[in-house]
Formats: sequence, structure tokens, C-alpha cells
Amino acid sequence: MKITRVRIYQTTLPYVGGAYAWGAGNAIEAATASVVVIDSDAGLQGCGEFTPCGENYMVAHSEGVPALARLVAPKLLGEDPRQVGRIEQLMDHLVQGHGYAKAPFDAACWDILGQACDQPVWMLLGGKLTDGAPMYRVAPQKETDQTIAEMNAYRDQGYRQFQIKVGGDWASDIDRIHTAVQMLNPGEAAMADANQGWRVDNAIRVARATKDLDFILEQPCRTYEECLQVRRVAEQPMKLDECVTGMHMAQKIVADRSAEICCLKISNLGGLSKARRVRDYLIENRIPVVSEDTWGGEIATAAVAHFAASTQPEYLQNTTDLMNYNTRSTGIGGPVAKGGRLFAPDTPGMGVTPDFKNLGTPVEEFTL
Repeated sequence: MKITRVRIYQTTLPYVGGAYAWGAGNAIEAATASVVVIDSDAGLQGCGEFTPCGENYMVAHSEGVPALARLVAPKLLGEDPRQVGRIEQLMDHLVQGHGYAKAPFDAACWDILGQACDQPVWMLLGGKLTDGAPMYRVAPQKETDQTIAEMNAYRDQGYRQFQIKVGGDWASDIDRIHTAVQMLNPGEAAMADANQGWRVDNAIRVARATKDLDFILEQPCRTYEECLQVRRVAEQPMKLDECVTGMHMAQKIVADRSAEICCLKISNLGGLSKARRVRDYLIENRIPVVSEDTWGGEIATAAVAHFAASTQPEYLQNTTDLMNYNTRSTGIGGPVAKGGRLFAPDTPGMGVTPDFKNLGTPVEEFTL
């Protein structure tokens, strides 16, 4: 089997809630999705997606995928897409770093491999260990009454875990955390996600002011070293997110015991191939994970769902239905969100096809 064509599409994904505010003064109303579609001479087609939560989020940019495609796509033509390990090595040899831009190529090849084997991707990643992954839902930075209303609405839809966006004014964030955590019902959980927004001193102030509350403190500061400094003081469980960038960071986290939970954003780690290795290493060292990505539609959510389904339930903190954060689609089919849980497709491959009506005309195209 050979790759005969590579196409790159881009489309905007407007946020369902108008403005999505997070961290220290960040807000988006729409994200730019980049979708990679790979065709083969066997008639099989695979797709992958990368969508950043705003431009330059985690040093990732929507223009990265078309730029990478111009470098690697000509070399991928004629290669066997089922050889996901070789494709990964080839891209890494051609371009150092920029894993977020490589991730959709990696996913598209996993998609074709699954179709060729007549198996869903979760089977190729180790089998279905979680049938219906528990989801969280984000409550962006809004007025307190709006946050309460959103949490109640999500609770009615079956969500039992809530990510409260903080990271702006630390004093106001203390009140926001108190309000959100105190309205939790038995069996529910909250994460206060600063998205790198606080200085170390202010993060410590927040941790101390909320030490009697049961919640997870997520990525309080920009760097790993700053988060580790807060971890030494905070009594809450620590979840690391943006600084979990690969195996080298996973090894540091295990060695330092710097986090109780790690968020694995597939694109941030460079794709499913690398994310699986990081996940398995962390779980081997008894650190639970989150199956997630930077943002996305149906195609990105499909990869997240397969990754979650192949993760053992006792070490899967949660996942999320990214496609339901948008008013437009990148794909047709894909995972199903029901009763607060995300169910991966059982059909071969990723179980999602590109929504070419929404994707429009390719911004880049390469043929054999």
C-alpha cells in the first residue's frame, strides 16, 4: 500500500459559548482547525486534526500544519501508511520538534492502519479497557452566577467532573474556587485550571487559602520548575498539563513525584504514537492520566476517544467531548457523548470521515 495524495484543509470552529476565557487574560471566540487527509492506492483514506486553543497556544500555531506539510508530505508520498512507526521516524528525521503539526499525519496513518486491519484504533492501541470514558466539562472565566448556571446545566447532561478556569486575578480566583467546589454534589470532582497563569507567589497564596477544599490544582504556573515549587507547598493534588510535552518530561515527573495526575494532550505530545508510550510509562508508575487535546472537532475527538478507550479505567481520570465545544464540524460520525461519558466508535479505523462541506478547498495538496 502506498500514500498517493496528502491534502491539508483549514476551517474555523466557533465556540458554542461565545467567548472562551482562560488563564491570564486569554480568550477565544473561534479556533482554526487543520485537517490532514491521506489517500492510498488501496482506496483507503485516513484523517487527523490539530486545533490550537488560540494562536500560539503552547507554542503551537494553526499555520504549523501547512508549513510542515510542505516539508514532509513530498517524502511521505509512496510510503506505506500502515507503517506508523516508520512514518513517525521519517517525520522526526525531516523536522525536529513541532510535534503538534505532526500529530494529524500520525493520526491519519493510524486511521488507515485500522481500516486495513478491519479494527478500530482502540484495538490497535491495546484493546478496549474503558467502555465509555468519564468526561469533564469546562466552566470558562465568567461571573459567578454564570459559572453556577453552566455547572448546573452540565450536571443535568450527566457531567460529574468540572474544570474551573482560573489563572487571572488570584484573589478573585480564590472566591471562584470556593464557590465552585462548595456546590459539588457527592461523587463529583473539580479541577481549578490556571493554564500557567499565576506567578509562584500568588499560586502559593491560592493553594493556602483553599487548603481545606477538595479539588485538583492544575498547571498553576508557566514552567515545570515553578509548578514543582508550588507542589512542595500545596496540599491539593497537582495536575500538570501544558508542561507535559514528551517522555523526557514524564520521566522528570515520575522522578520528582511532582504530580498526582498528568493531562496528555495528544497534539502536545506529537501524536498517538508518542502519546501511547508516555501514557503507558506514567501508568506503569501509578500516575493517572487525562485523554485530551488542545481543542478540536469530531476528528480530533475521535483520536481522544480511542486513546481513552484503550486506557485502564483506574488510571483514566477523565476525557472530554471537544466536538461539542463548537458550532461547526470537522468530521462526520466519530465518538458519541452520552450521560457524561465518551464512547469511541467500534468501526474500523478512527470511525470518522472528513466533513468536506465544512472543510472547503484544500490549502495544500500533494500527489504522487
